[in-house]
Amino acid sequence: MPVRRASRAPGHRQRTRQRAAPGSLLCRAGTGAGAAASATQLGGTDCTADGERDRPRRDLAGLTPFRAPRCGHCKRLAPEYESAATRLKGIVPLVKVDCTANSNTCNKYGVSGYPTLKIFRDGEEAGTYDGPRTADGIVSHLKKQAGPASVALSSVAEFEKFIGDKDASVVGFFGDASGDAYSEFMKAANSLRDNYRFAHTTEEQLVQKYGEDGEGIVLFRPPRLANKFEESSVKYPEDKITSGKIKKFIQENIFGICPHMTEDNKDLIQGKDLLVAYYDVDYEKNAKGSNYWRNRVMMIAKKFLDAGHKLSYAVASRKSFGHELSEFGLDSSVGEAPVVAIRTAKGDKYVMQEEFSRDGKALERFLQDYFDGNLKKYLKSEPVPESNDGPVKVVVAENFDEIVNAQDKDVLIEFYAPWCGHCKNLEPKYKELGEKLSKDPNIIIAKMDATANDVPSPYEVRGFPTIYFAPAGKKQSPKKYEGGREVSDFISYLKREATNTPVLQEEEKSKKSKKKVKEDL
Repeated sequence: MPVRRASRAPGHRQRTRQRAAPGSLLCRAGTGAGAAASATQLGGTDCTADGERDRPRRDLAGLTPFRAPRCGHCKRLAPEYESAATRLKGIVPLVKVDCTANSNTCNKYGVSGYPTLKIFRDGEEAGTYDGPRTADGIVSHLKKQAGPASVALSSVAEFEKFIGDKDASVVGFFGDASGDAYSEFMKAANSLRDNYRFAHTTEEQLVQKYGEDGEGIVLFRPPRLANKFEESSVKYPEDKITSGKIKKFIQENIFGICPHMTEDNKDLIQGKDLLVAYYDVDYEKNAKGSNYWRNRVMMIAKKFLDAGHKLSYAVASRKSFGHELSEFGLDSSVGEAPVVAIRTAKGDKYVMQEEFSRDGKALERFLQDYFDGNLKKYLKSEPVPESNDGPVKVVVAENFDEIVNAQDKDVLIEFYAPWCGHCKNLEPKYKELGEKLSKDPNIIIAKMDATANDVPSPYEVRGFPTIYFAPAGKKQSPKKYEGGREVSDFISYLKREATNTPVLQEEEKSKKSKKKVKEDL
């Protein structure tokens, strides 16, 4: 069967190829090179199994999914890859790597799970792709990679079109493209190209208007988000232009008081103390209605920000972020007015119970209570069991501290999902473990449905089942269990890690039997 090959740039040396690895992906982000109509299978010369030349060609740059043929997630992703490859024909060719046939290559790039998507530029790994695993997400991201980090603007018309985009723009204005300021700007653009839009110009009319002493950098916010509470553009304030200062300037100003949070930018917005107003945000079909509620959020937000109260703000579509609303116990389909919630960097959650008022007063009262420390944290929790005498203790969010954080107990806790097949297979073994340790006064075997209860920090659950050991007296440093899932594996682990020697039911019976024999004698 013939092997599909990625097109070569003019003058590229012909190389001998091994049989291509089924199911891998590499994208070329260069220009002037052709592309396969679908994801190309990458063979020995570009990514070898023997490690002799286990690096993408120097003229390639893009995204490489490393996968395994039997991987379910890889199979679900495959049609999205193919669709993206077809749409990117002539711009960014996609290539796929089968880690079962190219283990040295996958080990070299630290691939430990499937699929793993890596970005390459100029033959070197440039990072890991963590964006949406859809054709739209891949295409959007790789088009940014395919072009220059900063777009050259040669006219006022090109400039106006660039800053009129739905996303913010960062533009450098330079008298010439050979000075230190220009070089530092390009360094920043290359570093931040994945997340922000950059352009530069030496057009005299623009440089005179926006530059000072022949150079300057300006951040332009999207016209659709224009409002009376903040400026539509922000000038770089420093006298000296360095890439580090440019990055800091962008990150501090790019989103303004209250950005529109989307699936594309949420990772840049979340992770800090954040209030989000969820409603029917739709800037394509109803920009006026979208800004109506956003302006009311901004009005109150600015009042608290001006008073020195630190909190980030955003608006988001209740349809797109329905999964987040469920984490706050909120309905994504009720009412026109926004529903409001706060999630702190530590993971604490607060929900605004009062209906959002058009004058903003309800939001103001909610924020005042938040800053005064008068709000009760929201906890997603199943009811506390009326009886909890089984060999495996049932933990819910409401009794987590009582059971798992009991300072005098060692606790082995399984975080599971009711629909998880691996969890179902583990259940009888886990119950047997609990029965064997049921007489031990120092060890608790527990489980919690992580889909129905909030999982507190510092626990992280990214798959099911996830098991942690919380030692007595060290509850802020739980250890993730990575061992086997047989009863004997758990017992061996507890014998090593437990604060006190585990008391097994069989051993307890044996001790009683020996004691009785002595008494009979």
